[in-house]
Amino acid sequence: MKNALKKHIPVIANKNKIINLLGVVYAHKTTSNGGDLYLTRYGLKVAELLEIENWYEKKWFESQRIRLDGTSSVFRVPTKKVNGKQINIVVKNCRVGEDVPIDTHTLYEFVNSEFNSPWEEFSSVMEMREGKFGPKGINICTQFPLAIYVPPERLQLWQTGRSRNKIKKITHRHPGIKLDILRQYKLVYQWIDGLNIIEAFNEIGISASLLSTYIWELNAKASEDMKKKGYIVADMKPSHVIINEMQIEKMRTLGRNVESEKKKNICADFIRSRVKSNSYSIVDYELLQRTPEHENEVKNARRHIYLEDQRDRFEKSHIPPFLCQSEIFNVPYVHGKVESTDGLLWVVGRNPQLFDFFLPERWRKTPCHLLSENQEIYYTITKDNIHIVWKPSRVGEDAPEFTNKLRSRRINERGYNSPFEECCIAQDLSENGVPTVYTRAIYMTGNTKIESMTDPRHYGTHSKLLCIDKEPVLREDHNYITIRGFYNGPDSWVASHNESLYTPHDLLKAANKGIIDHAQSDELLNITCSRLRNLGYDGTLLEKNDILISTDREGSVILDNEGLPEARICNFELIYKK
Repeated sequence: MKNALKKHIPVIANKNKIINLLGVVYAHKTTSNGGDLYLTRYGLKVAELLEIENWYEKKWFESQRIRLDGTSSVFRVPTKKVNGKQINIVVKNCRVGEDVPIDTHTLYEFVNSEFNSPWEEFSSVMEMREGKFGPKGINICTQFPLAIYVPPERLQLWQTGRSRNKIKKITHRHPGIKLDILRQYKLVYQWIDGLNIIEAFNEIGISASLLSTYIWELNAKASEDMKKKGYIVADMKPSHVIINEMQIEKMRTLGRNVESEKKKNICADFIRSRVKSNSYSIVDYELLQRTPEHENEVKNARRHIYLEDQRDRFEKSHIPPFLCQSEIFNVPYVHGKVESTDGLLWVVGRNPQLFDFFLPERWRKTPCHLLSENQEIYYTITKDNIHIVWKPSRVGEDAPEFTNKLRSRRINERGYNSPFEECCIAQDLSENGVPTVYTRAIYMTGNTKIESMTDPRHYGTHSKLLCIDKEPVLREDHNYITIRGFYNGPDSWVASHNESLYTPHDLLKAANKGIIDHAQSDELLNITCSRLRNLGYDGTLLEKNDILISTDREGSVILDNEGLPEARICNFELIYKK
């Protein structure tokens, strides 16, 4: 992501809002008519031509467009000339949320097929173009995805043909993408000069029987190539396989001055050779999806990338324009806006590639398990197969009424730490030899906080710490969630181990399970508090469920350098600097 942005986003992007949706970076601008235009890195290269006045102006569009074959509204239209330049583009209405009109055989094979949202379609096309998965000798060429245009008009639901349930399914699958069921989405691709294989065979005039044999043979070959690269299209057709104009001209040259029947054979063999040698392009991606095998491969690859990036998270990296580097209480963060919720996100470290892994759409709606009987602490496996623990911050709240009145009074005397203070304490302790879990990120929700704030002290001490929108990082009217790793071993060790990871247990549960005895759990709590005192911290409010020990695959307890069970702090909201 970081190198691609540095290389491909030109100066014009600085005038627009840069956003990242499903791994694709867009320059977003409001159009002259109040619509929204999202330009990809390919679209930015021809940004002037893609101003809507230069292709979607009513008189121009209606007089210049040519409707293309298919069941959807797809048009080829030239842009107006700008500074002597002009391109042909393909404009298609996205059919997200509509019923898929495919034949019985295809419906049986792809019973759950749904039209991609515009963001899903561009993401899949970009990924397929990169070709990182599958055999290196196969490349799937596509049209350049240039832009997504969302006109300002809102339609009636009956005019859209969309189903609310289908839209809900898509937003549940990708909560990070915004879909307005009443607005149109127009996808803009660059036109590929050439012929599809049906048109190419028809041009040379082969018989109907040979035509049928050849086109389905080559359609099957293209489908198999895509499958090898990890993709399928539910309605793959021969008309989706394109031979470019340069190759078509070669075919025509081969057929010149050759008698009719021989010409047909020569040209037909040439067309077949182009597809068999992977010299073709694929168009029409609204039903493009990963194969199940590729989907698993992507998840595993992203997890491996994540572990390596976490290991190196404090190394300096180039920061893309939609993020910024910040430092709060000596902790470095990659910081940016969460487009899906209008919230904010701070990811610990200097590596911008980690930002996407902690967007709320990656973990907020995955199945979670409550880890504590008296606190909101949740364990989940994210969509990238990453194990995390998340917990709403209690900053600004009063302590609940404990049976131990002294504990309630002592908490209210100092208050709950803010998420930023928690991260600072965790990092400081870790750097000074006290084992802690890894703090990963802080998420500020976009929605307004309902609960009233009763302890304003921390908001005052944070008031001069500003974030990307120039507002204070800690705000009374928003909720905050801290995200930490589910501890299963040191980052540097986990990155090179796929199996045999550690299993964490808090001291209370470890004693109840007989992993250690109750006397040992008391001793480890006291030792941890003593270590905190030596570093100038007050840890007297720590409890046994705030400290973890770990066991390996054989069930043996992981020991520290002193031969004691390695005790690792996992809660920092009640640790105070003396």
